[in-house]
Amino acid sequence: MTVTNDFPRLPAQFRGCLGRFATGVAVVTFDGVDRTGAAKRHGLTVNSFTSVSLDPPLVLVAIQRSVRAHALLAGRPFTVNVLGAEQRAVALHFAGKPAVEPEWVEGEYAPRLANTAAWFECTPWKEYDGGDHTLFVGAVERFSQRDGACLGFVDGSFVTIDSAR
Repeated sequence: MTVTNDFPRLPAQFRGCLGRFATGVAVVTFDGVDRTGAAKRHGLTVNSFTSVSLDPPLVLVAIQRSVRAHALLAGRPFTVNVLGAEQRAVALHFAGKPAVEPEWVEGEYAPRLANTAAWFECTPWKEYDGGDHTLFVGAVERFSQRDGACLGFVDGSFVTIDSAR
């Protein structure tokens, strides 16, 4: 067993320790612009997603400041798409390893992905400094879910999270 509190010198070990916490996999989608200023849909794979409040309904995603989508997301409506177990290729696509062409669905507030296990359309509520990330809190305006297993991530690998229903 390794015990350390030497954070500045051991970021890989810290990240590995955090990786022991199994999470779901989600893709944050939103409308934005490309480098030429033309309208474009964007998405990025995240595993830092959580509920914040039931009343009002709020959710949070943590986005690393160094990714291009970070600056594009600020102040925009977004959708958190919780991926189904069969959507690993979608997760990889939005993590920068294009493998499939995503199927988009027009939302009332922001675009979403087709056939996800759940989705939450959000309007911007608050943003908070989170070190090398920004914590984007969204007010949930619309949501839905379907039955089936979800895609998870633990120890650097995708896993299936079976439904308890």
